[in-house]
Amino acid sequence: MKRKLVTLSSVLLAATLLLAGCGENKEKITGESGKSTELIYATSKDINDMNPHLYAGSIPAQGMVYESLVENTKDGIKPSLAESWDISPDGKTYTFHLRKGVMFHDGTPFNAEAVKQNIDAVQSNPSKHSWIKLSTKIVSVNVVDEYTVKIVLSETYYPTLLELAMTRPYAFLSPKDFVNGGTKDGVKGYHGTGPYKLAEHKTEQYAAFESNESYWGGAPKVKKITAKVLPAGETTFLALQKGEVNFIFTNDRGADSIDVQAMNQLAAKGDYQIVRSEPMNTKMLVANSSKVNSPIKETAVREALWYSIDRETISKQIYSGTETAANTLFSPNVSYADVELKKRGYDLEKAKALLENAGWNSESGSDIRTKAGNKLAMKLFYDANSPSQKTQAEFIQNTTKKIGIGLELVGEESTSIAKRRTTGDYDLLFNQTWGLAYDPQSTIAAFTSESSYLHTTKGIANSADLYKKIEAVTVSTDEKTRKSLYADILRIVHDEALFIPLTNGSVTVVAPKTLQGISFKQTQYELPFEQMHFR
Repeated sequence: MKRKLVTLSSVLLAATLLLAGCGENKEKITGESGKSTELIYATSKDINDMNPHLYAGSIPAQGMVYESLVENTKDGIKPSLAESWDISPDGKTYTFHLRKGVMFHDGTPFNAEAVKQNIDAVQSNPSKHSWIKLSTKIVSVNVVDEYTVKIVLSETYYPTLLELAMTRPYAFLSPKDFVNGGTKDGVKGYHGTGPYKLAEHKTEQYAAFESNESYWGGAPKVKKITAKVLPAGETTFLALQKGEVNFIFTNDRGADSIDVQAMNQLAAKGDYQIVRSEPMNTKMLVANSSKVNSPIKETAVREALWYSIDRETISKQIYSGTETAANTLFSPNVSYADVELKKRGYDLEKAKALLENAGWNSESGSDIRTKAGNKLAMKLFYDANSPSQKTQAEFIQNTTKKIGIGLELVGEESTSIAKRRTTGDYDLLFNQTWGLAYDPQSTIAAFTSESSYLHTTKGIANSADLYKKIEAVTVSTDEKTRKSLYADILRIVHDEALFIPLTNGSVTVVAPKTLQGISFKQTQYELPFEQMHFR
C-alpha cells in the first residue's frame, strides 16, 4: 500500500515539474485585472438530463438551477420557496404560504398553480419515485389562492418536510417546459427559480451556468460557473495546474476527482485552499443478500468480509486521516443512530473461523476456499472515476485473499453501478449513505426500494419483519416508539452485515485561495455557490 501511494505521488510530482516551465493558462478564468471572474469545476460526468423530476442529471448542477418549498439546514427546516407553512392537528394536511414575486428563469410567475402542476407531474410517474415514501402518501395538491397551496396526505408521515427539501424530485420547473402537460416524457427546457441559469451545454464537454440577476435571494457574486467534463485523476490534476479548471469538489457519488496527495500538492504551491465539511456520510460496501448462486448470500461470508477490512489503514493511508474509520452504518451523531451494536474490528483470525464454521474450507494449492465444489469468489464493483475507490478495492482484495476470499474487481461508470443496484446484478459494490440531511430515514426507506437496496435486504430470513418496522417508523407519531423501531431496524441490518462500513466521509472542496464564502449544506450532493465570492 505504501509503495503504491509513493508511486502515485512521484507521478504527480513529475507532472508538477513538467508544468512548471509551461506557464499557466489562467486567462480563461480571469479578467483583465487578473482577478478571477468565474468558477470552472472539473466533473467526471456530464450534467446529463436536467429534468428535476427524474434522476439522470447531475445533482450539484440541478441544485444551482432548481429550488424546493423548504430547505434542510443545520438548524432544522427553513423557508425557501415557501415563506411559512402550517400542519393540521392530524398531521395529514400541509398548507404552504408561498414567497411572492418569484419568477422562473423564463419569466413565468412562480405561484400555487405552478406548485400543483409540478407535484402532480411527479405523482403521475409513481414507479420512478417509489423509493421516496412521500410519493406514496400524497393524496392531492390543492390551490387555495395564488400564493397558498395545500398538500393532503393519506396518513401522518413525519419525514414530509425533510423529503420536500430534497434536491429532487419535489423541485420546481417552469410549467412552460412541460411536455404533454407533465415531465415524465421529457421536458422542453430547464428553467427553475434558482440562483443560476443553464446557459449552454455541450454534451460530454461542458455546461455553463450564468447568474440569475433577478434571483429572489439576491444576485450571486460569482457570475459564471462552468462544469467541465474531465477524467478523474491525473488529467484533472494537470488541468488544475494549468488553470484550465480552478475548482473541484466531492461529487454526488461520494468520489473525489483527485486523491489527497494531489490536493496537498496543489495547496502547498499556495494558489489553492482545501476546505472540508464535517462528516456527512458513511462510505460502505453493499452486499447483495439475494444474489442467486453467490457466496454473498451467507451471513457468515458477509461477517467475515467485515472482519477482514482494516479501516484504520484505509483512513490513515488512503485518506491521510481526512476520513475516519466507520464501524456502523451510521455514525452516532445521526438522529436515532446512537444504538449499541456489536463491534466488528479488523480480525483475520475471527474471519477465518467464521468461514470454517460455515463450511468454507481451504484446499492445498489454492488461495480460495471452497464448499461443495463452489469457490468463495465474488465481484466487487467500484466507480472507475474514483481514484480512492479503486485504491480501496485493491487494498480490500489483498486482505480478503488472506482469509481465502477471492474478489474480482470491476471498475464501471457510476450510472452503470446504479443500474446494477436496481437490477440486483452484483455481489458487492461501493456506495454511501444519503448524508446528514436525509438520514436515517432516507437510507432506511431505500431498504425497501427496487431502485436502491431491495436486493441488498430481501435475501435475509427476517426481511418481512424488517420491512414491517420500516413502514411503522415512518408513520409513528410517538418519539419513544420511533426511537425503538429505528434501533430494531439498525440491529437487524447490522447483525446481517448487509452494509459493511468503511469510513465516515466529508465533502471536500479545492478552490482558489481568493475564493471566499465557501460553505456546505446539510446535503452532500450540492454546494451553495450563490454564497461564494472572490476577494
